[in-house]
Amino acid sequence: MAGIPHDHYEPKTGFEKWLHERLPIISLAYDTLMIPTPKNLNWMWIWGVVLAFALVLQIATGIVLAMHYTPNVALAFDSVEGIMRDVNAGWALRYTHANGASLFFFAVYLHIFRGLYYGSYKSPREVTWIIGMLIYFAMMATAFMGYVLPWGNMSFWGATVITGLFGAIPGIGETLQTWLLGGPSVDNATLNRFFSLHYLLPFVLAALVAVHIWAFHTTGNNNPSGVEVRRGSKEEAERDTLPFWPYFVVKDLFALSVVLTIFFAIVYFMPNYLGEPVNYAKANPLSTPAHIVPEWYFLPFYAILRAFTSDVWIVQFAHFITGGIVDAKFFGVIAMFGSLIAVVLVPWLDTSRVRSGKYRPSFKWWFWLLVLDFLVLMWCGSQPPSSLIAGISLIGAAYWFGYFLVILPLLGLLEKPLPVPETIEADFDSHYPPKDASASAAE
Repeated sequence: MAGIPHDHYEPKTGFEKWLHERLPIISLAYDTLMIPTPKNLNWMWIWGVVLAFALVLQIATGIVLAMHYTPNVALAFDSVEGIMRDVNAGWALRYTHANGASLFFFAVYLHIFRGLYYGSYKSPREVTWIIGMLIYFAMMATAFMGYVLPWGNMSFWGATVITGLFGAIPGIGETLQTWLLGGPSVDNATLNRFFSLHYLLPFVLAALVAVHIWAFHTTGNNNPSGVEVRRGSKEEAERDTLPFWPYFVVKDLFALSVVLTIFFAIVYFMPNYLGEPVNYAKANPLSTPAHIVPEWYFLPFYAILRAFTSDVWIVQFAHFITGGIVDAKFFGVIAMFGSLIAVVLVPWLDTSRVRSGKYRPSFKWWFWLLVLDFLVLMWCGSQPPSSLIAGISLIGAAYWFGYFLVILPLLGLLEKPLPVPETIEADFDSHYPPKDASASAAE
């Protein structure tokens, strides 16, 4: 870790010295495992290893599934059913892959909200945050394309609706949509393109994850106190940190085993709980589902997309000042993508000098209201469209934008934070007093 004094790998045997001069791979592994890690990390820091495992799981199961899948509109649905019935353990592979996407997004949302609460996006970790958000966007694209591949009826109509959003862009929308689909509508060319990209993007994800890990290994891990590791001397750094191995590796593996116990219980006992029954019918362009619902991890942003109907005053105002260029559909697309861009820009929107939310009393209330808002938007996205749902979604969208664009900048100016510990060691000792101090207090 750059800037933090610690022991580096030193080759001892002749072979180690020979290899180290030509390919320092052992040095890289050693420095990664023995990297000084803030010793006050709590259980919310386990989601990184869950995400890494989920990525490997998705790539491994995806490669095997691709060996048996046929990307053709006449055969895709039957090939998936063939995997379920005729391939050895094919049902387990398919259900593990499908639910693995949910595990991936469940972990990434907890990872993101943890970063928002503890200020992991603040200097010097802005680039780390941006790379993390690029990973999230790549995940969304990969998951959307993967959802189309079974060629069920919900897959077909979901693809039709989502790709139709690009058609709402004035001027270039129709051309962009045709290029994306490979033709005028969702058809065989679309399925082939989505299959190719769905297979390719996980490897792009893996490269981004490697850069993400490199980035936070360079700047150092954030921690619940938001205080940086002391870099004056090796002795001071050692009082703030512990080696990643064995302390945090064992902790992460224990947490991963708990998460996977729950995950595989879902895979084996309720694998279709998060799926849509409509998708077990083959795609039919002549049979539109009564209610088109994306996967649960897209629902909050789907709710924002649907919130801005033509009777909303801000949509009417935008329609008027643009001479009719911006209609309700296009405004919804702008709002949906804008809600994601706001999260990307949070390092520059949060003006507080205090990093961790632990020491920001007012921030805590607004943050937990944001978490509740996210869950409400998720529920709204799962419901059939109605005036009530549109109204609740609009309130939720207003708070989402208000939190990032108004509340965070003002809190940094108006909020009075609590005293922050001087060192990570002081924060750790406040929770786990040294044994000699506990004994003295008892006497």
